[in-house]
Amino acid sequence: MLLLQLLINGIQLGALYALTAGGFSLIFGATRIFHFAHGAAFMIAGYAFYEVCDKLHLPWYVGLIVSAAVTVIFGVLLDRLVYTPIKRHENSFFTLFAGAFGVGIIVQNAIAFFFGRGFVAISTPLSKGVQLLPGLYVSPLAGIAVVVAVLAFFGLHLFLSRSHTGMALRALADSPELVRAYGMSPQKLSQTAFALGSLLVVPAAILSGASAGLNPSVGSHVMLISLAATIVGGVGSLRGAAFAGLLLGLAESLALGWFSSQWSEAVVFVVLFLFILFRPSGFFGRALVH
Repeated sequence: MLLLQLLINGIQLGALYALTAGGFSLIFGATRIFHFAHGAAFMIAGYAFYEVCDKLHLPWYVGLIVSAAVTVIFGVLLDRLVYTPIKRHENSFFTLFAGAFGVGIIVQNAIAFFFGRGFVAISTPLSKGVQLLPGLYVSPLAGIAVVVAVLAFFGLHLFLSRSHTGMALRALADSPELVRAYGMSPQKLSQTAFALGSLLVVPAAILSGASAGLNPSVGSHVMLISLAATIVGGVGSLRGAAFAGLLLGLAESLALGWFSSQWSEAVVFVVLFLFILFRPSGFFGRALVH
């Protein structure tokens, strides 16, 4: 029964990892920007929902709208005010990374200042586990996480494969000149990628806050998981990010059956190391978002 419990918990965790990794993979695949501040977007989404619902006691859907709006605005403004000026003058990978890292540190310290450095939890009756079998408890959040992840990736797949904007996003990283030739702006497409990538972390942040809680350092963990899932799944592949996120969530959860909790996260990087050694291209390694 313990193994089944860990498996269910791993599927829930994997669905949340898939969403965060999918957002990072979308942004990196379209813009070739190592968006280290992706973890900061996760924190902003989670704490915005916590402030609206737990502090102001407004309905959950108001919190969802506010969280989504604030997170998307953060992603778009970061692209316009930080990444675009750097690309215009230097376009250096390390300069872009330093800018993103600096923004992440600022957001982390701002959240610690306003909310404290301890854990906060988003209160919801859905967090309480329901006993399905003796010794087996399943939270409704597990089903919600899986359904949201499936719907998000299905909708994103339709957008990228059926719409003109989606197809232009897929071409943006390889040929900005071709995008311009078809009368579309690479800068606006880049902002679209940041908006969509940031939006994907919103449900993951809210559900993580309701199930495990939030603290100001969670952004670093989210960024490391997103990076690991992107490599394991194949750089630039949304499908790969989804599969890899699920795999890493299962690995981290199932490891608790054999190792103590402080070693469970290390299992994620053992998986990453094995992929780097034996399959560096990942599950679906390709250069473009697909």
